[in-house]
Amino acid sequence: MTNPTGAAASRGPQSLLRVRGRSVGWVPPLLLLLTIALLDWNSTGGFRMISWVVLVPGIAAAICGVLGTSVAAALTVVTYEIEDHAWPHELQTGLPDFILVIAGGVLAVLACAVRVRGERRMLHMQDIAETTRHTVLRPLPADWGGLDHAAAYLAADSVARVGGDFYDIQPGPQGTRVLVGDVQGKGLGAVAAASALLGTFRESAYHEPLLATVAERLETRMLRHVRYRTSIGRDDGDRFATAVLLGFPPTDPCCVEVVNFGHEPPLVVGPDGVRSLPPGEGLPLGLGTLADGPPPVRRVPLAPGETLLLVTDGVCEARDGAGQFYPLRERVARAVAEDPRAADPARLVPLVRDGTLHHCRGRLADDTTIFAVRPRPSVAR
Repeated sequence: MTNPTGAAASRGPQSLLRVRGRSVGWVPPLLLLLTIALLDWNSTGGFRMISWVVLVPGIAAAICGVLGTSVAAALTVVTYEIEDHAWPHELQTGLPDFILVIAGGVLAVLACAVRVRGERRMLHMQDIAETTRHTVLRPLPADWGGLDHAAAYLAADSVARVGGDFYDIQPGPQGTRVLVGDVQGKGLGAVAAASALLGTFRESAYHEPLLATVAERLETRMLRHVRYRTSIGRDDGDRFATAVLLGFPPTDPCCVEVVNFGHEPPLVVGPDGVRSLPPGEGLPLGLGTLADGPPPVRRVPLAPGETLLLVTDGVCEARDGAGQFYPLRERVARAVAEDPRAADPARLVPLVRDGTLHHCRGRLADDTTIFAVRPRPSVAR
């Protein structure tokens, strides 16, 4: 687990001003102090600039720590005294400007202390969000469940770093199951719903022999979660989640079982091209009571070397400057035609991630998950 306090203490804006790992945040204030002192020293006396040194602690407060700002304030006072007393008495700026320099230094130190405290609190909250994200979206070992896999998660809120997208792989006696989905909405409510669904998936996918039963338990869990959140006064009455549930049965390694809860249908990417699975007939999780029954379990043939690519709305709804959606299937098909190795999950996910970010110029409108899985050759035989 990340140590938030230690991380907060070692990061901040001043860490950007580093050369070979050493902080150089003190350089700009020092250069400014020397420049003002030299200009004042070489002036004619009719236009004194030494009082401008009051700017130096303010600059230091923005980019240095409390100690660095205190040193800058002290050097400013000393420089002012030496420089001002070097002039004849009638040209000295005198006591009023001296008080101004001292007051400016004190205020700069106080402002720096407030800034550093705020930075540490912000970094601490970011580390908590990062820990929450890794708790919800647990790290997956390589070859987990006999699958080659790769994933990329990009939160639309770059500060919070966490949202409502979710994915997981759960191996079990009945084969390996995969879940990818997107909870409607943002914020902690969406994170709570995603966590609830993943917890149910990890248990039911391991124990339940039928994928249809896993799908039913996910629907039931979503309804229970919404009722609970509503009963405690949370505004989750219309919360739902789109999702795709996959099953890789050990008795038939040449097919995959698919249950689609109103999600974007997965793409099957292989050396021979790209094909889309049929659109999902089911309603999103949480809206199942509006349908006649649960969505069907479809069995789809899967050739050796083919990869299942699943994405959330952040990819499907990414727009360029002209308002055009990201052409996911066309870009993937072109990449595979140029290099069949692009179908490998480890290559496919970065390809889609970078293409999406380039298409929307980094301005994601929604949380973005790109997830690719492929049965390993040893499993497919």
